[in-house]
Amino acid sequence: MSSDERSTLDIALRGDSSDLHSPDVQYCGPRSTVPPQLAHRGDGVVPSAMRDREIKRLLITVPPRYLKSISGSVGFVAWMLGRDPSARIICASYSAKLAGTLAQQCRVTMESEWYRRVFPQTRISREKNTEMNFETTRRGYRYSTSVGGTLTGRGGNILIIDDPLKADDALSEAGRSAVNDWYDGTLSTRLDDKRKGTIIIIAQRLHLDDLVGHVLPQEDWVRLDLPAIAEIDERIAVGRNRTHFRKAGELLHPARESQAEIDQMKVKLGSFGFSAQYQQRPIPVEGEIVKWEWFRLYDVLPTRQPVMKSFSHGIRPIDQGNSTTTRFARPGWCAATSTS
Repeated sequence: MSSDERSTLDIALRGDSSDLHSPDVQYCGPRSTVPPQLAHRGDGVVPSAMRDREIKRLLITVPPRYLKSISGSVGFVAWMLGRDPSARIICASYSAKLAGTLAQQCRVTMESEWYRRVFPQTRISREKNTEMNFETTRRGYRYSTSVGGTLTGRGGNILIIDDPLKADDALSEAGRSAVNDWYDGTLSTRLDDKRKGTIIIIAQRLHLDDLVGHVLPQEDWVRLDLPAIAEIDERIAVGRNRTHFRKAGELLHPARESQAEIDQMKVKLGSFGFSAQYQQRPIPVEGEIVKWEWFRLYDVLPTRQPVMKSFSHGIRPIDQGNSTTTRFARPGWCAATSTS
């Protein structure tokens, strides 16, 4: 890269966090650049409106392993502290180990040569620089904690909750309640200014009553939902006066996960897991259309055996035009036909 090109990139970096995803900008050591395709699909950048506090509540839901943590808990935090070294940012993840890893990656980014060149006013203080937390010389900070951790005496003007619930805990009512109660009783009270402060939740959907589902009825949230497979034609805002158009059926990032790989994940996760984690559309455990509670078990066959017909019409856009008719009669006999 020439000196003129580097100067142009430096100027761009100061003005818009999406440029942190340039192939020439590296995070956390060699070969860790954020794919630029993600930035232009919306999940690689927290909208610049956050910088100007135009958005107070933001929900970003993205499939797993699409670099949402690098984008939100590392890149965006580094960029915010670069523009405002006095910013007070609290970051929370489901485990202390993950929170510590993200803190370290953010620290490495902010101590890199290119970052120090682009943001010469932002320096990490030597006096307060620990594994989980560090301050700037302008008294701003990045404070890390795990979900359920204590925040006594701590406050911030930006709160970021990144992957608050493990997939293994999604079906545990106690696990979900612990996360939701911690948000209500602890994290949400930590804003320095309740009117001007910002809360960002970055996650993959796991359950109807996960943290995203829990907070939606409480306040007005700006939502950025990015399913692995677009279910409708949609124009997505990816920055100030910039949009990205996704056509129904389009993959979020084919170079990262092809259609064959997506199909494989459908089989591995099943309809319940795939709909939530990859499509950001969780469905009830008991089923979305036909519920198990409708079926009854009999020790003795009922005396009357009515004939029933079941019509299944395509309810999602990608299924339009398909329907199935199934006829049920006495036990041991069933006929099914499909029509389009």
